[in-house]
Amino acid sequence: MANLTGRERSHYVRRMFGRIAPRYDLLNRIMTGGQDVRCRREAVGGLQLAPGARILDVGAGTGDIAFEARRRLSEGRVVATDLTFEMMALGRRKPGGDQLDWVLADALHLPFAEGVFDGVISGYLLRNVPDVPAALREQHRVLDAGGRIVSLDTTPPKRNLLKPFIDLYMHRVIPLLGRLITGDAAAYTYLPDTTASFIPADRLAGLFRQAGFSRVSFVRRLFGVMAIHRGHKE
Repeated sequence: MANLTGRERSHYVRRMFGRIAPRYDLLNRIMTGGQDVRCRREAVGGLQLAPGARILDVGAGTGDIAFEARRRLSEGRVVATDLTFEMMALGRRKPGGDQLDWVLADALHLPFAEGVFDGVISGYLLRNVPDVPAALREQHRVLDAGGRIVSLDTTPPKRNLLKPFIDLYMHRVIPLLGRLITGDAAAYTYLPDTTASFIPADRLAGLFRQAGFSRVSFVRRLFGVMAIHRGHKE
């Protein structure tokens, strides 16, 4: 399913995440040994939040990143958007869910005016959108001058001694866990397939620059399978 494009990809992603929503958070913790929580915290830290900041979490899912941003803001506004209603419905029922603004929205067509946010962040979004440059341009559009963007996503691991073991885990163990815990092996075959075919971290940084962001940088985490990209809007 990693080769789907356009609306077909969007529809597949929305249906897939709707199916796995009830077990999504649990399986993320198991698959990463809890390291997804650490990566999300590091990503939110990259926003360098100031009191009163206006933050947008694009592709928020059940809201883990948005909740972390809300926890760090003494005052301000955190908006969580996602394409999948089922994911957001679960997030709204979490403790503190009423402290976030939830908006059902397509990452390629954000329903916000230009320059209304001080920070824009996403977790595991870009790998799933049918048009990465368009998604980045939308995030640039809604970001205010001087604002920061942060993206956390999986990334193809580099070729090294660990790669065969990483490939085995991603293409064998993760689908097995998906089938056992969610009953949906197909969704967790999609994850490693889209990771393997996604834009490498260095090339993705170039797309951030093409979208208008400056001071773009990235770090790799979790044996090179995750990357956190950062940038600014001048």
